Amino acid sequence: GKSNTASKRITTSQRNAASKRNTKKLEAIAGSELSFGRIKVPISNATKIYWPDEEINKGMMINYYQSIADVILPYLKDRPQSLKRNPGGINDQGFFHKDAGEQAPDWVKTYPVYSESSNKTIDYIICNNKATLAYLNNLGCIELNPWHSRTNKDDYPDYLIIDIDPSEKNNFEEVIETAQCFKELCDVIKIDSFCKTSGATGLHIYIPMGRKYQYEEVKDFARLLCMLVNDRLPAITSMERSLKKRGNMIYLDYLQNRRGQTIASVYSLRPRPGATVSAPLNWNEVKKGVRPSDFNIYNMTERLRNTGDIFKGILGAGINMRKSLEILESTGDLE
Repeated sequence: GKSNTASKRITTSQRNAASKRNTKKLEAIAGSELSFGRIKVPISNATKIYWPDEEINKGMMINYYQSIADVILPYLKDRPQSLKRNPGGINDQGFFHKDAGEQAPDWVKTYPVYSESSNKTIDYIICNNKATLAYLNNLGCIELNPWHSRTNKDDYPDYLIIDIDPSEKNNFEEVIETAQCFKELCDVIKIDSFCKTSGATGLHIYIPMGRKYQYEEVKDFARLLCMLVNDRLPAITSMERSLKKRGNMIYLDYLQNRRGQTIASVYSLRPRPGATVSAPLNWNEVKKGVRPSDFNIYNMTERLRNTGDIFKGILGAGINMRKSLEILESTGDLE
């Protein structure tokens, strides 16, 4: 009845008051350019509001990325970027922009990739430094979407990704249960696994591959892991790609493991209410009560100071896939 909406109204106004207090803590970029040695990056419309409810502007977003640049750049280095641009802020539909084009300054590094679908060569931007990061943010890239592989071995991803993607009918507890099921499976086959929030509604599982296997093999292995988890959680998970066919199920998406596919980088902001960040979690944090909205532009830098970079293992030596498959065979899971 009435009391319910009243309490909701209070929480909204409280939230707005809290975000206004928080916004005061967010520094915006001052001036109309940033200097990186000899390179000057022009910054346009720094006061443009990108998150209306939170009153967060473009300058604050740029400053967030500069403040965590040393942590995020290793995850972007030498990886082609699919630019998702929201120059009007989060309420603007945004668009994907792959080709660096004529506008890119000559100091921005690019990587040519021939695209069969469009029958032309696309020059992907490579973001290896703070100047390029600022340049991308100034284009309206709220989120950063790097390839899973690097230019000098572009068919061999550093890691495998499983996107745990809930329907609107799933609650986050079910997403957590699914992630924990992947963790248990990875523990059984003795491989390292890492978890991050998508910054939206799901969780992403990463497994280091050490650039030893091609995308095709990585995708097949991811599919196998998804099948095993789906067998264990048939009531809440599905591998059905079609939304209509899978209904109110959590989609276990292994198809991310293809050359040219991208997913929001760890530590990337997302163009969503609350200015959420795709945040790495320790496995002991992947439990009931955690929410993607817990990690955002306001608290990510402080969290990093406390936890350090807990994701860097995804760029490590990588698993031995053959050994894992042998363990699976011995447990009878592959019967």
